[in-house]
Amino acid sequence: MDTTPFITQDTIAFGIIMLTLGFVFYTSSSENNGWVKFYKIVPSLLMAYMLPAIFTSLGIIAPEWESVDIEGNITQHSSNLYYVASRFLLPAALILMTLSIDLKAVFDLGPKALIMFLTGTAGIIIGGPLAIILISIFSPETVGGAGPDAVWRGLATLAGSWIGGGANQAAMLEIYEYNPKKYGGMVLVDIVVANIWMAIVLVGIGKSKKIDKWLNADTSAIERLKEKVSTYADKITRNPSLADLIIILSIAFTVVGISHFGANEISSFLIENFDAISDKTSPMSSFGSQFFWMISIATIIGIILSFTKFKNYEGAGASKIGSLFIYILVATIGMKMDLSKILENPGLILIGLVWMTIHAILLIIVAKLIKAPFFFLAVGSQANVGGAASAPIIAAAFHPSLASVGVLLAVFGYVVGTYGAMLTAELMRIVAS
Repeated sequence: MDTTPFITQDTIAFGIIMLTLGFVFYTSSSENNGWVKFYKIVPSLLMAYMLPAIFTSLGIIAPEWESVDIEGNITQHSSNLYYVASRFLLPAALILMTLSIDLKAVFDLGPKALIMFLTGTAGIIIGGPLAIILISIFSPETVGGAGPDAVWRGLATLAGSWIGGGANQAAMLEIYEYNPKKYGGMVLVDIVVANIWMAIVLVGIGKSKKIDKWLNADTSAIERLKEKVSTYADKITRNPSLADLIIILSIAFTVVGISHFGANEISSFLIENFDAISDKTSPMSSFGSQFFWMISIATIIGIILSFTKFKNYEGAGASKIGSLFIYILVATIGMKMDLSKILENPGLILIGLVWMTIHAILLIIVAKLIKAPFFFLAVGSQANVGGAASAPIIAAAFHPSLASVGVLLAVFGYVVGTYGAMLTAELMRIVAS
């Protein structure tokens, strides 16, 4: 079946994404009473995420598609927009947002961020087997299968993605040898469920004050950090010159280049010299991920630069440019979401939704018990489910100065991802049998 979208050129699709962002920012800054009321309910970041998803669902643009020629030959195509945004703009955004970081103030946030991250991990670990048990009550065939076709093997790849990231997901596919022909169905569940949950989290950000009040949360440390960074930014704020803007971009993309170079070298060295990392069935294989090292290097260099005079470029709008890159990334993530596919494999989607609901319920219970702000809940969850691509986005939606919190937790997720996913898989194996 030919699934070619109306727009197949990335240049035109990018124009549509920028038009979308322009529309979102124009309407969200409008004084029109209708738009003011609308954006009190729907955050602008959610709009930047959902509108491209709607365009994909309508067949206007697409992240990937198949074309069929007159002889019946099928050709695979894909857009490079998400790749460019995640490999170029994401690390650049992390660098620019960490230029003004106050590392001591970040550590002063206390242990609640880590507790909520580990709670999110626990929610994924216990959520998988519980979802299998619940679904098997009324639809045992949905969670059945034998050998390489066993559903629990496929769900193990979801656990890898939702605790660590893409590298961990690939490792789980190798370890548990799920049928490659059915793997696409699990990828679909990953995309649909993770994006639905991200949309819910974005809605929650718009109501974070009410949620924090219900949680009886102590937000004083977060507010102190935001105020400290804002006060510093106000002191050094200036009208940026062309030189300022070029230097800001020079800092960002020079470090992006260094990050990619370092990631390639480190990844190649580790894969070539350590069997535990080159072996895709090893829990250590995720350390061979170039994306992991790219994000880590970019964040470390950004933090180092925050102790230098480069920090003063925050006054010329460094974090604002970083936020622009984040919004473009959000739009390309939204572009990957085809709402029409939600009903394509309802059984597996239902397992994913039940699984994610258990993850969310556990996070809410622990947040209520330890009086953790919604910020820690949201970022702790996304550091697991979304990884380094979305955790900084969620953190920065609260305040640009908080983006580094999302990065640090997401990097930690890569470290524990394969181990946590293997524990999840073994529990699912037990309940499935």
